[in-house]
Amino acid sequence: MAQGEPLPLVSVIVVNYRGAEDTITCLRALSSDLDYEHVELICVDNASGGDDAERIRAAVPGATVLESPVNRGFAGGCNFGARHANGTVLAFLNNDARPAPAWVSAAVAQLQAQPTVAAVASKVIDWEGTGTDFVDAGLTWFGMGYKRHAGSPLADVPEAERDVAKDVLFGTGSAMFVRASVFAELGGFDERFFMFYEDVDLGWRLNLRGWRVRYVPESLAYHRHHGTMSAVDAPETGRETFLLERNALAALYKNLSDESLAKALPAALALAVRRATARGGLDPEQLNLEKGVGPVETDDVAVPRTTLAGVLAIDRFVELMPSLAESRAVEQAARTRSDADLLPLLRKALEPAYPLPDYLRAHEILVEAFGIEEVFGQRRRILVLTGDSITERMAGPAIRAWNIAATLAAEHDVHLITTNPLLSAPPAAFKVSSGKFRDLEAPVEWADVVILQGHVLELAPTLKRRHANKIVVADVYDPMHLELLEQGKGVADDQRALDLAGVTKVLDAQLERADFFLCASERQRHFWLGHLAALGRLSPRLYDADPTTQSLLAVVPFGLSPQAPVRTGPGLRASLGLGESDKVVLWAGGVYSWFDPLTLIRAMDLMRRNRDDARLVFLGMKHPNPEVAEMDIGARTIRLSDSLGLTDKHVFFNEQWVPYGERQNWLLDANCGVTTHYEHVETTFAFRTRVLDYLWAGLPIVTTDGDAFADLVRTERLGVVVPAEDAEALAAALEKALYDEEFSAGCVERIAEVARRYAWPEALKPLVEFCRDPRPAADRLPGGADLTTTAPVRGGALVRRDLDLVREYLAQGGPGELARRVGGRVVKVARNRLNRG
Repeated sequence: MAQGEPLPLVSVIVVNYRGAEDTITCLRALSSDLDYEHVELICVDNASGGDDAERIRAAVPGATVLESPVNRGFAGGCNFGARHANGTVLAFLNNDARPAPAWVSAAVAQLQAQPTVAAVASKVIDWEGTGTDFVDAGLTWFGMGYKRHAGSPLADVPEAERDVAKDVLFGTGSAMFVRASVFAELGGFDERFFMFYEDVDLGWRLNLRGWRVRYVPESLAYHRHHGTMSAVDAPETGRETFLLERNALAALYKNLSDESLAKALPAALALAVRRATARGGLDPEQLNLEKGVGPVETDDVAVPRTTLAGVLAIDRFVELMPSLAESRAVEQAARTRSDADLLPLLRKALEPAYPLPDYLRAHEILVEAFGIEEVFGQRRRILVLTGDSITERMAGPAIRAWNIAATLAAEHDVHLITTNPLLSAPPAAFKVSSGKFRDLEAPVEWADVVILQGHVLELAPTLKRRHANKIVVADVYDPMHLELLEQGKGVADDQRALDLAGVTKVLDAQLERADFFLCASERQRHFWLGHLAALGRLSPRLYDADPTTQSLLAVVPFGLSPQAPVRTGPGLRASLGLGESDKVVLWAGGVYSWFDPLTLIRAMDLMRRNRDDARLVFLGMKHPNPEVAEMDIGARTIRLSDSLGLTDKHVFFNEQWVPYGERQNWLLDANCGVTTHYEHVETTFAFRTRVLDYLWAGLPIVTTDGDAFADLVRTERLGVVVPAEDAEALAAALEKALYDEEFSAGCVERIAEVARRYAWPEALKPLVEFCRDPRPAADRLPGGADLTTTAPVRGGALVRRDLDLVREYLAQGGPGELARRVGGRVVKVARNRLNRG
């Protein structure tokens, strides 16, 4: 949170029931350990009896202690506290938990930054800090909410699962935050639950209404699991089992759609019975007459409490149904999201949850008999293929593939594969590997949808042959053949032509094969539509299916992180020894043949005469992918800078690329961003991906005219656009961006709005929508055939047509033209007859 930013009052509600010692420890930690001061402490004593309330008041005088005349349970106790709270944010913390210093501040920062987030789910670990309590939420098809990875050693949980923020279905009531206004709108926790699953139900309802529940690992709490419960009850009583079973059915009944509930509820009730008998080891055949007739026995049968709990839970669920039906009507009327929309948040909906053989057999039977997979089926499997290296220092194609995978992983099972041997991937919530040719056969077989870019289709030939029906998305944001026109200038003419033909053939294969295409701009879209038309892909059948062609070719620009850059280490000033008052121009990408860094060097030479504190920094000269050949333009740039005496004085070259995850530190040290290029066809259709980093970091942009970003900078007034190869105009533009504070501030303000449009989740929307309902392109559907054909010309009509043709040929070229045409027709007829024979 920024210095001096107004902070909301957070009302922390702690429910006590015969656990004064734990509650006092918790409240004292809240009073002294937090790095957030705007906190109201509310303790609800749930009719504990004895002197609990007095002891808590005496020990923590800063807390408001509310005494409930009856035990309202956790749900009712929290609601009681919420009704007396003054904060705009409600925080719920179990009395047997303690917060880390940033528990509140991290959650509040998320709520302030994300207005669509209604609730924050804290990361919860055990008291010693070594075991997992809550790092993710899951829900089974029969309504059992559970904490994924709970009970596992924290070190065994993948880093991407425990330390990366994500949307979840619900947070654990032991440590969570909710906007007070939203909590009130939903009526708080459902008090009929008493305790257990009231948090599941609340999160489910929030998500159905369009709100997000966000897991924030920086909001950390420590929990002595069931510390309070174990003091007042024991597992052997069956009471906890009763509540878990009953409440799971209640949550299911309230929140599933009509269509889903019709399948899931009967199966869930049957499964609850089997779970009860299997849990208690009850002999289900003891009353079965088919097993034989023995002595008449009328004595009571002993039923284990764990079995009884499940049966009574169903009985009490039935009793609750009239009131639950009223709540259900409210929730179904208010929902804005479908069950399918929430499916990714359920994680593994078909998880049986209990490892009991008889139970597992029943689970399998019921899933099959009631078609449960149709409601809670497997996640779609998506394979993302890139030819670029995936390391800490990633170039544009790898960055794009990585973010495609990360975005789609929220809804699907995603496997990202690079065909480049260089792989050192950062933590991810999806599988990452490398391979080519035969290594790709199994992943291609596994996938429902394959997303590819670059030359990858040539390395996965089964997509053209054995898996020709596999749905393929081609990412053609990089017009490689246009780049090669400029990049190949130093190659022999014949080889240059062969190279260009080879790359064009690679692109042609993608354009002929794929079902859906991604490009980076409207300019590119027009270009690729022309290419598709030339190849014959814009057939009548495809056109008739969608005259707009939007379902075939969508604009998906390169994106940027939706999170503002945050400094994590030293930047360019510390790394290169630049002063804090120096004015820094940053070149944030690589140096390639189609760029014009030479004019930029000359502009710096002009500007330094009046502006001695001006500095130009190249973020990285050497491409991180060893398979990308070094280009002469880099060496020429350094030589020119050396010859003008600028190197290490006004121009600085960072040899190795800055790791992708650290680039913000360099960006935040700059005053403006620059990109310059020559005027040629590559520029017309290029999309300068690293310019987006300037938007992300709020840097005014100076760019050469001629590409899509120049149009954006000019239209949105984000900086200055200059003519190609004009050093004087470029110097003046840089001076304006660096030293005209009013102009620079206006650019920064407008950049913030434009940047939101380019955030990855926004940029990738067309792809996300396609992957929710992937279909073959209309001209690739198997068995497709023309519905209407032209009738053959026969009889008199045939004679009239031939006479008309004779007149036309004579008019065009006389008897010679007629003879040539007739001869060609005779040859054609003869060839057709030979082919038929």
